[in-house]
Amino acid sequence: MRTGAAADHHGYFHEAVRYDSDEEMLAVAVPFLLGGVAAGEPTFVALGERTGGLVRAALPAGSGVEFLTGGSVYARPTAAIRSYRQLLADQVAAGAGQIRIIGELPQIVFGATWDWWARYESAINHAYDDFPLWSMCAYDNRITPPHVLDEVARTHPRFATPGDVHLPSPTYTEPTVYLREKCAAPADPLQAAPPLIELTDPTAAQARAAVQAVDRRVLPPDDVDDLIVAVSETVTNALRHGRPPVRLRLWAGPDRIVAAVSDDGDGPKDPFAGLLPAGNGATGGLGLWITYQSCNHVSLHRGPAGFTLRLTAGNPH
Repeated sequence: MRTGAAADHHGYFHEAVRYDSDEEMLAVAVPFLLGGVAAGEPTFVALGERTGGLVRAALPAGSGVEFLTGGSVYARPTAAIRSYRQLLADQVAAGAGQIRIIGELPQIVFGATWDWWARYESAINHAYDDFPLWSMCAYDNRITPPHVLDEVARTHPRFATPGDVHLPSPTYTEPTVYLREKCAAPADPLQAAPPLIELTDPTAAQARAAVQAVDRRVLPPDDVDDLIVAVSETVTNALRHGRPPVRLRLWAGPDRIVAAVSDDGDGPKDPFAGLLPAGNGATGGLGLWITYQSCNHVSLHRGPAGFTLRLTAGNPH
């Protein structure tokens, strides 16, 4: 049985909390969490150190709220989805009729990788819809860029505000539409210079050799090995499912290697490809799922010139 604003709702009840002060955040978070405990629902906090500390201090001792250690959960979108789906599955298996979570993305994702995390916020409307989840995603208006807040409104169906008020987002966009939009993330500054290596219609072996030929001292060996796998998978997908020619370009800087794989096609038909493991026979899904787990940033570019995946190992810029 579900309680609170999510009562009688089937699947994922996804809200954002946009707040202007710590007091406003607590006015939403504390009743939400204590209401979950009172209803006997598994109730979790996945906030950062500062915000989580404020919530912890505002809750009574022995409240029954469980604090998750964020750590590497938000290192990559696929890691977060995989981790939360396992948590939710475990709670449902234990008999939970509803699970409550309030969390926040680390501030660092509002920079060069925000396009990746915006796709995450959209995709989880589908990825978590198998579970009786009611979650709130907290965004501090004082530190969140305006363009990020715009996308928050488009990826969250509703907003939670103090006084147990829950309002629909007027700009919410269904994931199947949002994830197919022809948008492009800003280019990495390295791309202002000619690529170190450029290949047309390379085999997977040639693509791997090209990454190996780049100065590998800029990254830990494991990061380079992961990028080699990701580039190989991406080139293979482009050759199998894209439209020729397939182009591979590589750049390297002091703290990162950037690879761009493009073809003249429209990209994957499955809007969730990469963010969720392929389980419906969608072409290219498995390769993208591997790629999303192997890189520090994956950016999609759909446009008149075709489809491009930009893969970054190291520190995205």
